[in-house]
Amino acid sequence: MKNIIIKLILLIIIIFTPYLQGQSLAVEQKIDSLLLKMTLDEKIGQLVQSVGIKENTIEDIRSGKIGSILGIKSADEVSKFQKIAIEESRLKIPLIFANDVIHGFSTTFPIPLAEASSWNPELVKKSASIAAYEAASEGTKWNYAPMVDISRDPRWGRIMEGSGEDPYLGSVMAIARIEGFQGDDFSHPSKVVATAKHFVAYGAAEAGRDYNSVDISERRLREIYLPPFLSAVNSEVGSIMSAFNDINGIPASANKFILTEILRDEWKFKGTVITDYNSVGELVYHGFAKDKKEAALKGLTAGIDIDMVGDTIDGDVYSPHLKELLEDNLIDISSIDKAVRNVLRMKFNAGLFEKPYVDSTYFVENNISQDAKNKIALQMAKESIVLLKNDNNLLPLNKKTKKIAVIGSMAENEYDQLGAWTCKPNYKNGISALEGIRELAKEGTEVLFARGFDPRSNDKSGFEEALSVISQANVAVVFAGENWELSGEAASRTDINLPGVQLEFIKRAQELETPIIVVLMNGRPLTINWSSQNIPAILEAWYLGDMSGKAIASVLFGEYNPSGKLPITFPRSVGQIPIYYNAKSTGRPAREDVKWSSKYLDSPNTPLYPFGFGLSYTQFKYSNFSVNTSSNSISDSIIVTVDVTNIGKYAGEEVVQLYIQDLFASVTRPIKELKSFKKIKIDVGKTETIKFIVTPSMLSFYGIDMKKIIEPGEFKIFVGGNSTDLLSESIILN
Repeated sequence: MKNIIIKLILLIIIIFTPYLQGQSLAVEQKIDSLLLKMTLDEKIGQLVQSVGIKENTIEDIRSGKIGSILGIKSADEVSKFQKIAIEESRLKIPLIFANDVIHGFSTTFPIPLAEASSWNPELVKKSASIAAYEAASEGTKWNYAPMVDISRDPRWGRIMEGSGEDPYLGSVMAIARIEGFQGDDFSHPSKVVATAKHFVAYGAAEAGRDYNSVDISERRLREIYLPPFLSAVNSEVGSIMSAFNDINGIPASANKFILTEILRDEWKFKGTVITDYNSVGELVYHGFAKDKKEAALKGLTAGIDIDMVGDTIDGDVYSPHLKELLEDNLIDISSIDKAVRNVLRMKFNAGLFEKPYVDSTYFVENNISQDAKNKIALQMAKESIVLLKNDNNLLPLNKKTKKIAVIGSMAENEYDQLGAWTCKPNYKNGISALEGIRELAKEGTEVLFARGFDPRSNDKSGFEEALSVISQANVAVVFAGENWELSGEAASRTDINLPGVQLEFIKRAQELETPIIVVLMNGRPLTINWSSQNIPAILEAWYLGDMSGKAIASVLFGEYNPSGKLPITFPRSVGQIPIYYNAKSTGRPAREDVKWSSKYLDSPNTPLYPFGFGLSYTQFKYSNFSVNTSSNSISDSIIVTVDVTNIGKYAGEEVVQLYIQDLFASVTRPIKELKSFKKIKIDVGKTETIKFIVTPSMLSFYGIDMKKIIEPGEFKIFVGGNSTDLLSESIILN
């Protein structure tokens, strides 16, 4: 049977390969034909993106001097300007309209860092698919997401926009989002061109300060920061966005090593490369170009196709400077044609030459109801919540509790729960956490509310009222964290404690007899040492989007058993940053009994909460762990099995995680690396046998010459529910 299936697959490949090659060839022939007709101004126009509509935009569209527009979110507006391009321009080359659809278009989903906490790529793919559907219905055909930057520094505000610290988890989430945005064919009416950003190492900015410099070795670049981008390229992502930062002395938007040698030559990327906002122009501020003309030269020759909104800040970059560079023989026309070809290919593949307008009939006939969208958004929000602490099983709450106190402005604020990077939000689509709690509480339960404090303020005038409310209640749920402006772009922080007077209030509340539950709403890991030591129950709720209120209430009352796991380490203090699970051991690993070892005088090395951590209302027992290979050969796969039993009182989901350590190698290796995971639901008293297949490629690494190799030797295999509490077994491979 297996041989028959293989033969069928080969037959399908033989039949369809010429067809697919023919499609690709036909597009290239159309591009060739179009390039022959284009004037220099029209070619340069394809490499210029405008933001919104300005005084000269309509005439520039008509004359072919703009190829794409950022920021229009209305199908009517898109059609209006597309009509000018199609009916009034000489060559009728369609525009492509772009937006940052980071975690939803009108239906707002959890922020990407929260979605990564679900460890559920199929669900993440569904949320991205709905976002693409909504964006496409309003004329957005190009999406500047997903952000696949790895970051180990929670001071960096844009950490909320990615999937955390791990290259494997980050790669899995990148693939899921790209598949959701693009589908099998991004020319489909409901799909959009995805953009993997920011290429590269933007998340490694020094001091966690946005736009700052990055100085890392090629080894770290290839091992940590490049893998999610390679996964994106292998998933046929339509475009790549260059980063703001310089990297090892060369700004990313003029870095030929990463844009051409790695992306084009090594990875064979055929899509479009666009800068981040004005980052070619910013080569002047980097001190890497003396003026905009030199910036245009360095950006184009390094591999930048489109200059994003370079016509809006400090004058043009690509237009008019590319023409000047051509006249001065500093570039030749083939350099411009090459970039134009990449842009036109994207537009052809997006179906814009055949169907330049929004296919309104499709969206009428294939309508997705808001209820259906909200169902996915709610499930995504539920699975994104991480239970950090639950002493004495304080949670879940009994719905018949007589009095529940809800405290904090974010409990009633429907804006903060959405987080940064909303696109075209419908603020009436969701309800607040306070409303969600009131909805689920049984009749006879009184839900008391007091604002108490606001994370934006140092005002303590609401303390006494809120403390009085808590003293009347059987249990108190305190909503704390960061208001939405404290996360996202240009939102770096040196202090990642709870801002304002929140901790002071929590300390006062803890002195009362009423048990306290803290619900965190934030876009980054916070240093919550005191709360972790003194508050019995803590939920990490991030920013969960429209369905925040319903999801948080559902978890609080036990209608959903939390299953989220942290995609990033929570430090004890800023002084530990960067802190991450897959560190090196060093030559002097930390030992409490040895002064001259790698540790702090004033803090443990260990995190407050480790990568992969998350509790459940039930308990899971791991047993019968085995590691087997048929021959102990490095070229054979390894079969890893483990039994996971639900020994608690609730059905629940567990994320079973597999890590590997290469104990001895020709270059130093991390103490463990995530290589696979499976999320499973297990009923009370039931046991599931989980099987992993460790392939030889999972054991590979970059050798001394920066080429991928696999070395025989001793390996340790770990399995467990987080990166710290693990079963392990060693195996020697020859």
